[in-house]
Order: sequence, then C-alpha cells, then structure tokens
Amino acid sequence: QVQLVESGGGLVQAGGSLRLSCAASGRTFSTYAMAWFRQAPGKEREFVAVISWSGGTTYYADYVKGRFTISRDNAKNTVYLQMNSLKPEDTAVYYCAAGWGNTVAANSYAYWGQGTQVTVSS
Repeated sequence: QVQLVESGGGLVQAGGSLRLSCAASGRTFSTYAMAWFRQAPGKEREFVAVISWSGGTTYYADYVKGRFTISRDNAKNTVYLQMNSLKPEDTAVYYCAAGWGNTVAANSYAYWGQGTQVTVSS
C-alpha cells in the first residue's frame, strides 16, 4: 500500500515556474514507476510524465516536453515535477500516481494522490 500526497501547486503568471512534489509513504516506493497526470475542468485526465523506479528512464507528453522535468529521490520517497515556461493551458489539477509499468495509461497506476491545483494566468 502506498499513500501519495502532492504539494507545490498555486497561481503563477504565464512564463513562470512551479515545482510540484509528491511524498509517498511506505517502504516500497523505490519499486514503483511514478507518473504525473493532470485534469483540467471539463476534460479527461491526461498523462504528463513518467519516471522509472530507478530514475533512469523518463518519458513526457509532447505538450510538456522541453518545459517540464520529472525526477525522484528514493531516499526521500518523493517524486518531483519541475514546470517551467508555464502556459495558461497548463492550468489543471495535477496528480501523482504509482504503478509498475512505465506507461501513459492512467488505468495502469494503482495508487493516486488527491491532486494539487495549478493555475496559470495570462
């Protein structure tokens, strides 16, 4: 069982930066691939980025590639999402998720956090 708690969301102007954190409980954090998803009002949840259990492999959605960076610190049971050059269309609730495959499919992830709101003003 893994419990995930996101933090770091907020209101930022377009072009600004935020760093999201996702703290995990449990001793098996380092065995999970970790991902970030987001959901904007009226839209389906969409994949943002994933990082392998070791941190050696990452993959990004095209719409964030080059602007967002996912990383993890297994000693701290935490995964991060550094978001730069933010755009109004990045506004959403951001969720972290834990699973066993480096996949973009939300239904592949067994554990989810409650989400943190990111709002980008124009």
